[in-house]
Amino acid sequence: MFRENIDHLQQDLFGLFHGMPPNLQKRAESSEERKFYEHIFCRIDEKLFSAVYSNEPSRPNSAVNVMAAALIWKEKRHWTYDELFNNVQFNLLTRLALGLDDIETAPFCPATLFNFQNRLVSHYLDTSEDLFEQIFDNLTEQQLKALGIKTDIQRTDSFLVESNICEYSRIRLLVEVLIRFHRALSDADKEKFNDYFSDYIKESSGKYVYKLKKNDLTHELEKLAELYRFVVKKFRSGYKDQKIYQTLKRAFQEHFTVAHKKVYVKPSESLTSDSLQSPDDEEATYRRKNDDHHRGRSVNIVETANPENKVNLITDVVVNANNKDDSEVLNKRLDRLKEKTPDLNEMHTDGGYGSCDNDIKCAELEITPIQTAVRGRQTAVRFDIEQIDENNYIVTCPRQQQPSTPTRKRHKACFDLTVCAACEHRSNCPAQLGKKQRTFYFTHDDYLRFRRINNIYKIPKERRKLRANVEATVHEFKCRTINGKLKVRGTFRTRLFAFSTAIAVNFGRICRYEAKELATAQA
Repeated sequence: MFRENIDHLQQDLFGLFHGMPPNLQKRAESSEERKFYEHIFCRIDEKLFSAVYSNEPSRPNSAVNVMAAALIWKEKRHWTYDELFNNVQFNLLTRLALGLDDIETAPFCPATLFNFQNRLVSHYLDTSEDLFEQIFDNLTEQQLKALGIKTDIQRTDSFLVESNICEYSRIRLLVEVLIRFHRALSDADKEKFNDYFSDYIKESSGKYVYKLKKNDLTHELEKLAELYRFVVKKFRSGYKDQKIYQTLKRAFQEHFTVAHKKVYVKPSESLTSDSLQSPDDEEATYRRKNDDHHRGRSVNIVETANPENKVNLITDVVVNANNKDDSEVLNKRLDRLKEKTPDLNEMHTDGGYGSCDNDIKCAELEITPIQTAVRGRQTAVRFDIEQIDENNYIVTCPRQQQPSTPTRKRHKACFDLTVCAACEHRSNCPAQLGKKQRTFYFTHDDYLRFRRINNIYKIPKERRKLRANVEATVHEFKCRTINGKLKVRGTFRTRLFAFSTAIAVNFGRICRYEAKELATAQA
């Protein structure tokens, strides 16, 4: 049964520090933990979580704001769960941050906190509603308003995070899934079909693969193909509703194919990036970037960037499969960004976010995209295209300006060869050289791309490098991982990490800003 925790509003939090010297009490009063209690803990809307608890009369839930704040504080301090539990029990300042006024109260045990997270996972799977995202959005909205932060200019970037899973080879993955399926069999089935699994269940999948010779690999895959076909068909009726059977069936469909009553091994090149990477995290996807292999997800962040702001805050966080293109991710978030920050009119990105779809979407939302780099091959000569009406454009090169004329599928602008002959850019000119003129062909999509690329030259120079600072924000997330790998696995727990960290990062910036303002006032 859901019950709000308002006891902390009626307590003397500094009862914890009675009997201590005044200077220590003063330090506690001005501590970061005290500020966390005021800025974060007291502003968590517990009513958001009422849906994850029963409406029937029953034992009240543990305090939601304490558990939610504890998860945020854990990311703020880069703690493990064990470190969190120890500090909640024995650290007075941590208890102050969580609104606890004594040392006797046990706000939650490990099982309670993990059960709370499981409730959030179930709610997310049932409704697609992430309650920690709502906490982040609510807190950020209050903080932006309280500090008067301008949100008209923002910047974005993404980074890859590894799931906490083993890096399986193809054969090892298939053997591992078989071993786990065997564990789920009834004792009777284990005994009856022991001969089929006996080669694989004697040791771990890693040890099994370690003993294979290179010239055995092809035969081993063929052997696994036959076994997988038998197991998938034989155990369908009794195990089809079990998750591990569904994982086994997925692996069979991804790695093998049946034709003319025979089973064949699919070529490695045919395996897609969203194929199964691990039975421990079935949603993890694969991506190769700069010759590095990544198995997990990507996190995209957006933050304010107006130079007039004394402090900038993260305004949006989204977790996606790591094989999603940045431009696609931004396209799906622009409407939500505009909804959260209606005055957004300038978005700074790198070259990975540029696309015609985004150009159209930005135009609809009256957002100017500022791209600091160009994806793909760049032209050596800068051309500018201005649209006059639906079918007419003006094309400008370093030496000339000419109107366009429509062709059957595109547009063209013709340039005077006499002027071109004296141009220092003629050897690199993208316009095609003809007998009588140079002709530059383009489409409306080209116009949108040229406009996006040239937008950066239309803003003051001091605003052209605003995007670079978002790299520091990315570092504030990545420094909480172990060489890019999270301590958790699964989409929801990656989202929990991302939103908790974003709240913690914003809180840290606000604390530093307030400390600086206080020091200035006292000077």
